[in-house]
Amino acid sequence: MIGCRAMMLRFGNASLCLCLNRNLIGSWSRIRSESIRSAVGNPRGFKISGRGQLNNKFSCVSKNSSVVTPESTGKGEVDLLTASDDNHRGVIVEINDPMNPKDFVSSLRASILNWRQQGKRGVWLKLPIKSSNLVQPAVEEGFYYHHAEPSYLMLVYWIPATKNTLPVNATHRVGVGAIVMNDRGEVLAVQERSGKLRGSGVWKFPTGVVDQGEDIFAGAVREVKEETGIDVEFVEVLAFRQSHMSFFEKSDLFFICMMRPLSSEIRRQESEIEAAQWMSIKEMAEQPFAQKHELLRYMINVGLAKAEKSYNGFSPRRIKSSFSNRQSYLYLNDKSLDQPSRSDDSSEDS
Repeated sequence: MIGCRAMMLRFGNASLCLCLNRNLIGSWSRIRSESIRSAVGNPRGFKISGRGQLNNKFSCVSKNSSVVTPESTGKGEVDLLTASDDNHRGVIVEINDPMNPKDFVSSLRASILNWRQQGKRGVWLKLPIKSSNLVQPAVEEGFYYHHAEPSYLMLVYWIPATKNTLPVNATHRVGVGAIVMNDRGEVLAVQERSGKLRGSGVWKFPTGVVDQGEDIFAGAVREVKEETGIDVEFVEVLAFRQSHMSFFEKSDLFFICMMRPLSSEIRRQESEIEAAQWMSIKEMAEQPFAQKHELLRYMINVGLAKAEKSYNGFSPRRIKSSFSNRQSYLYLNDKSLDQPSRSDDSSEDS
């Protein structure tokens, strides 16, 4: 954080706040008030005053042009909010200690002025539950909700008078559907105890939602285990579907996964699953619901194609980011990737 001192220029009832960093303090101290008067004239009521200390404290003009002064705050200095860089010319502020709303607003206004002078753009304000008393003051200063988690609320603010380019909140929920097929060509099927198909008697594949921080293949393995008690090995992502306005106006990504069973004894999840069994995929396809429900029909068809070895899906391959040591998974058709390309074949023929 850059320490700075605010120099307040007063012209009668008008005030101008100049925030000077450490490198400029020495130069400013050498400027005599007579020099300033000769440059701007000497209007009636003109005063020069310096307020604050160097340790991240200063007095300033707020965004609505009201001046934070000793008369209005009861003290001659305002603490800047501690912030870190977000790598996109913005700052992230995490409030960890309790704050009085009045002091918070003074610090917030001073900090925004400081960030504006530094050329910062977006402000991410992370308020824990214990600081919920600061939500309304932040909103009144122009912040708006971005997203919420169980332990905090994130608010954001765009500083410059340009188009706001802050990314929106997460737009998609990720779901998985598991086609678990044994050596006899049977698939693992369930009837749900809750949801739209409750009480319908429809047999479907195990499905669920991937948890935060969970990989797609791990989510599919977990969901099968939770709903049926069957241990499985992930094989491939066979296909995926994107839909919109699915869950609280969010979009949905649904990945169809091929799984290989490692056990056979079913122990259904009684709270969520009404019934579970191994059944022929042909029997599942003959259900009236499957014949009119396109997603289930495509899942059955792609599962059959995979069983007949006429379809290749996408397998996870571990990769590492060049920007950090964080690892992730790239899903790709590695069978085709490992084969010579057409360009390689043609070059050999020539």
